[in-house]
Amino acid sequence: MTVRIERDGRIATVIHSRSEARNAMDPDSAAALTEAFMALDADPDTAAIVFWGEGGAFCAGWDLKYAQAFTDPARFEAEIVNGLAFSATGGPDPRGPMGPSRLEMSKPLIAAVEGPAVAGGMELALWCDVRVMAEDAYFGVYCRRWGIPLIDGGTVRLPRLVGQGRALEIIMTGRKVEAGEALRIGLCEKVVPKGHARAAAEAMAHEIARFPQGAMLADRASAIAGHGLPVREALAREWAGGVATIASEGAAGAGRFASGKGRGGDFSSI
Repeated sequence: MTVRIERDGRIATVIHSRSEARNAMDPDSAAALTEAFMALDADPDTAAIVFWGEGGAFCAGWDLKYAQAFTDPARFEAEIVNGLAFSATGGPDPRGPMGPSRLEMSKPLIAAVEGPAVAGGMELALWCDVRVMAEDAYFGVYCRRWGIPLIDGGTVRLPRLVGQGRALEIIMTGRKVEAGEALRIGLCEKVVPKGHARAAAEAMAHEIARFPQGAMLADRASAIAGHGLPVREALAREWAGGVATIASEGAAGAGRFASGKGRGGDFSSI
């Protein structure tokens, strides 16, 4: 099995393990990853999720050995063009070529990036809420070299993170983007020593999981849904999602603060 889940309390880590191929994606792994993330998103005992590639590579993109199978036009039409097409009826869409890239997760998702996260692997990292990179990890649209486009959200998500001009330069040149630059331009949120990306991502996940969840999830959903909306519409969405949590969590939280918890910015016991 190339995909497994490991748990630590309310934190789950999804592990992709095809280290012999630098975790390049194959059809079975893509399907298994999609199933794993869907199951965790529906699991009430899971508060936050980490996504990690085992063996020193996050994901080297689609395994091109499998892409060669689609030189048959009939098979390409059936399995790719039609098999992965977006729903015309508004129903559930099939998975993306790289697996879970079309899922809209309701829980925090953190990518722990060691080594390469390139081509479709970069798109999977962009799909996550936050990216924690090892200092020698890197991104890149390496599929530019082989005439393969980004079809797992890369052209949509990259400009939203780094701006259109910078995104276009990275997309069109296919160059390597190392961790230090990724941090500087907003393509990742934290850089850690080599071999520590998973531990750092899991520590962040635990920190998120210990807060009252209703308000945190409402704020996360508002930040994601409000992107690109007119300000007034985004503010209305923020209000509608946030006000519902005040009675259930806010009053209790205010009571804990009044009793002395969290004073002086100390969140060690809240």
